[in-house]
Order: sequence, then structure tokens, then C-alpha cells
Amino acid sequence: MSRRTSFRLPSRLPVDPYVMALLGTVLLAALLPASGTAATVADGASTGAVGLLFFLYGARLSTREALDGLRHWRLHLTVLVSTFVAFPLLGLAAQGLVPAVLTPQLYGGLLFLCLVPSTIQSSIAFTSIARGNVPAAICAGSFSSLAGIVLTPLLAALLIGQSAGGFSAGSLLRIVLQLLVPFLAGQVLGRWIGPFLARHRKLLGYVDRGSILLVVYAAFSEGMVAGVWQQVTPLRLGALLLVEAVLLAVMLVLTWYVPKRLGFDRADRVAIQFAGSKKSLAAGLPMASVLFGAHASLAVLPLMLFHQVQLMVCAVIARRRAHDDLDGPVPGTLASTTPARVPARR
Repeated sequence: MSRRTSFRLPSRLPVDPYVMALLGTVLLAALLPASGTAATVADGASTGAVGLLFFLYGARLSTREALDGLRHWRLHLTVLVSTFVAFPLLGLAAQGLVPAVLTPQLYGGLLFLCLVPSTIQSSIAFTSIARGNVPAAICAGSFSSLAGIVLTPLLAALLIGQSAGGFSAGSLLRIVLQLLVPFLAGQVLGRWIGPFLARHRKLLGYVDRGSILLVVYAAFSEGMVAGVWQQVTPLRLGALLLVEAVLLAVMLVLTWYVPKRLGFDRADRVAIQFAGSKKSLAAGLPMASVLFGAHASLAVLPLMLFHQVQLMVCAVIARRRAHDDLDGPVPGTLASTTPARVPARR
């Protein structure tokens, strides 16, 4: 018999402290925007911070682990299609909301959001809570981040250049120089500096997040000086939040039921849902600063809002999935590592 479960909201929804720090940085840029010489310094510092971020990403991402995960290629391909095909198609469909619901600038940010790679850390965490296939979530998130280094700029050149007028060949070249070249350098040097990075992971986490805060401050300061925030009203922000909630709901449904039709088991479907429906704030913010220039502040706003919404909604779903009736241990969980009678999985 199946066990009866009740659906309850978690007592404490995950309001990400880092999102609060980002909002504080936005407020600082609104009150004390960098201008003149200070703006030049902030822009140069943010450019260096972006290069450092992607160098560290490349150095810490194990190419061997990513290649080992190729054995589950159907799952990874499903996540990549969700991230870089289904999301962009929905983003293009949202163009019909301009200008009645979204301004062209907010739509450009929404479309950019749909091109960003998936998360790694939160996808793994929610997959673990929901008793899904954690190793698959790790590999899927890593593949998505790796593919995003190339696919996000290319898709932006193809789609945003035509839709939002904020992209050019020069922007694509800057993406290559600021993101891809440092990332590849990190991959090359990772075998020598990888152990050092592993020993100082906590400190490097502060470097990562501090660098992104600097990028946000520079972008929002430039937006304030250029006056782009005068184009946004509370009503427009509310409409944007509603559109993003619908976007997330559609992707959560697609990434749960389509894999079922494709023959994936429950554990794999959990990994696909959490890796295929989420977007990376850490990867998206630096890219937006390169792509949009003075309009980067409006471009990253949809991504910042979506990040918080996805954390709240996925926390509820993960805890709900944790109460599912299972026939046996799930790959990647502690129970699956014991030498007990483990049912075979296809």
C-alpha cells in the first residue's frame, strides 16, 4: 500500500543570503553610483574579476569527471536540450509580450536568462533532498556549465542580437577573451593548481562571490548614470515576476513528464528536473556585464529574480519528492552504497 503524504510548505523558505547581498549591492549602486574616474576603475576591476572567475571555474572543473559521466549520455543530452533549446524557445515566444507586458530591455534580460547554463550546487542539493540520482545531477550540471561557455554567447549572438539590439560581433569577441580564454587557461593549469584550490575552497568561494558583487556594482552604477532605471515601474517588475513564475512552471512540468515518456526512472527524472529547469546566477551575471554594457543592470534583473523564485519553488518540490514511496535505494544516496539487497535499476 502506498503511504499517505501531506503537502506542507517548508517552515522556512530559502531566501538566499547571497541574493540579499546582491540586492544590497544594487542599493549601494543606486545611492552611490560610480562615475567619472571611479567608473573607469570599477569597470576595469569588474573586467578583471570576470576573467578571474572563469579561470577558477576552468581550474576547478575536472575534465576527467566530466568525461566519465558520458556513460549516461541520454540524461545529459536531455538536460542540455532543456537548457539550451526548450528555454530559448519559450524565451522567443515571450516576445509577444512586448511592449504590452515587458519593455524591450526587460525582454532582452528575460531572453538572456533563457540562454544561461544550469546551476551545479543547488541542482545537486535539491536532487539529494528528493532522493534522486545525485551523480547524474553532478555530471549534468558540469556539462551544462561547460557547454554554456560556448553555447550561451553563440545563442546570444543569434537571438539577442536580432531581438534586443544589445549584441554585436565585438561583444562576441569580448566574450571569447574575457570568458573562454581564461576558462581554457584554467583547464590547462588545473592539474598543477587544482590541489591548492581544493585546499582553499572556502576562501575561493568568497573570491567568487566578491567578484560577482563587484560586477553587479559596476553594471548597476553604469545603468544609474545612463538613466536606464527610469524605464522600469513597479507594475513592470510585477509583470516580469509573473512571467518568470509561468516560465519556471512550464519548465518544471516539461522536465518531469517528458523524461517519463522517454523511459527514464524516477531517480533520473528528479535529476533532470532540477538540473534542466534552473539557471545559474554565477555564470549569467559576468556574461551579462560583457554583453549588455550600460544596460546590463536591467539585463541581469530577470536572472536575479528567477534565481530566488527557483530556489523557493524547488525547495518545496524537493521536500515533496522526498516523501515519495520508493521500492529501493536510489543511486547516489547513502543507502545505495551499502552492500545490502539492492534492486537492479535499468
